[in-house]
Amino acid sequence: MELRAVVFDLDGVIIDTEEVWEQVRRGYVAEHGREFLPDTQSRMMGMSTGEWSTHLSAEVGVPRTPEQVAADVLARMAERYRTDLPLIPGSVAAVRRIAERFPVALASSSARVLIDQVLRTAGLAGTFRVTLSTEEVPRGKPAPDVYLAAVERLGLAPEACAAVEDSSNGLRSAAAAGLRVIAVPHGVYPPAADALALADLVVTGLDELTVEAVEKLG
Repeated sequence: MELRAVVFDLDGVIIDTEEVWEQVRRGYVAEHGREFLPDTQSRMMGMSTGEWSTHLSAEVGVPRTPEQVAADVLARMAERYRTDLPLIPGSVAAVRRIAERFPVALASSSARVLIDQVLRTAGLAGTFRVTLSTEEVPRGKPAPDVYLAAVERLGLAPEACAAVEDSSNGLRSAAAAGLRVIAVPHGVYPPAADALALADLVVTGLDELTVEAVEKLG
């Protein structure tokens, strides 16, 4: 089937924030006298706001409710995005390049307040036809919910769309939803081999994400 739209992830694809998320959440947990569990960072990649805040509260043991944890951490993240947005080199150009040929959507695990802040700061507000947070669907990545909702709002079938992802949970989410999957592996947090194997196309950087490369997937 001919490809008719492209759905982008945000963290790790457009902005290089996995390290920022880790710094902020580790610092927050430490302030409350707790430590990350051995798998906390990998588990939280792709989780929705409600899921990771519950993990920090219920499993890591931060003595705050999940709602309080989410509010505390999101406020710190939004301030970082306002003052020092860590854009991945070439990401804004790649989004604009693809958007000239295809409708584009955003399917992110970030909270709505952070998505909107990033798009304003990056000058991408209005570029995406659809923007969705996993907090707006029942389940976060690796469940397919956010991708299914994004393509539904675009009015397209999943198989007519491609997803651009970097993380294990993101790749699994897009593949489970039935989209063609383009992997842009993150150097610091590379995806697991089994997740990367789900990709229809692997690029080493966003300069390789061209209209021609996307069209070939169709």
